[in-house]
Amino acid sequence: MSKLFEPLAIRSVELKNRIVVSPMCQYSSEDGFANDWHLVHLGSRAVGGAALIITEAAAVSPEGRISARDLGIWKDAHIENLKRITAFIDANGAVAGIQLAHAGRKASVARPWEGGKPVPVSQGGWQPVAPSPVPFYDNDAAPHELTPGEIKEVTRQFAAAARRSLEAGFRVIELHAAHGYLVHQFLSPLANFRKDEYGGSFENRTRLLLGICDAVRTEWPESLPLFVRVSATDWAEGGWTLEESTRLAALLKEKGVDLIDSSSGGLTRHQQIKTGPGYQVPFAAAIREGAGIKTGAVGLITSAEQAEQVLEDGLADLILLAREFLRDAYFPFHAANLLDHDLKWPVQYERAK
Repeated sequence: MSKLFEPLAIRSVELKNRIVVSPMCQYSSEDGFANDWHLVHLGSRAVGGAALIITEAAAVSPEGRISARDLGIWKDAHIENLKRITAFIDANGAVAGIQLAHAGRKASVARPWEGGKPVPVSQGGWQPVAPSPVPFYDNDAAPHELTPGEIKEVTRQFAAAARRSLEAGFRVIELHAAHGYLVHQFLSPLANFRKDEYGGSFENRTRLLLGICDAVRTEWPESLPLFVRVSATDWAEGGWTLEESTRLAALLKEKGVDLIDSSSGGLTRHQQIKTGPGYQVPFAAAIREGAGIKTGAVGLITSAEQAEQVLEDGLADLILLAREFLRDAYFPFHAANLLDHDLKWPVQYERAK
């Protein structure tokens, strides 16, 4: 059997293959609500044969959104629309996952196709928050430095979002601790200059994420998987490193985390990323070996043969695809054909098989 189409059991959830739809912001919500765009975007990938479909970053609070058009899960009213999506994904043989996130200092910006610039309060934006009052862009206004009490509130918001995720029918949660958003800001010494229990040492900088994991596990059943997406390196001198990511992954495993989704970058404007096909796969491999935890590989993985080789070489346990799924919602069908695997198609599409 092709490794790419080999099932994988994580806790009580069995993925029918190793192909995962990576979280991709759609910037198409109103007041955080999922709508028909999200149903079709996510649902079509379930029809297309992916094993796990993870939503875009769902904000755990209004101020945690990247833009005003982000998906949200900060209030119970969001649950019903999400239920419609998870039911469709389940009915088509896939597993529904949700990424819980807080944008921190990278919040309150316009959508990418509208320029992506910061939106001031006077124009409908809001005050971003961060571990330290240091903006992402040098010319931006400083974000509000979170107080210890406010940090604890963020932790409670993640836990409440986990409860809503369960009610909405999701079976996998991924915590977003990457790409320069709030949790990553606490991890990296390039964004975290605090002098209290949340800054300075590795133990202090990881305190927020570890606390969020504990809080989420109080609401998220032991039978269901918990993933964490990390930026394995900041690609910048003096920043967060692969060695720290591996050390963190071992701690996360003890907290009930099942898989590390290994991405990179996004924390600072002066990052120097060396891109190329599968350029982040070595991070997944290093964390998998060093921490003894399952990992997902992501980043310029664009072909069936490439994905198969990553798994054959034991470098990761799952393959997460983003842009390739935007180009081809039915990537798994085409991959199965190339790898000579007899993948089951929806009966409605059998005539094309």
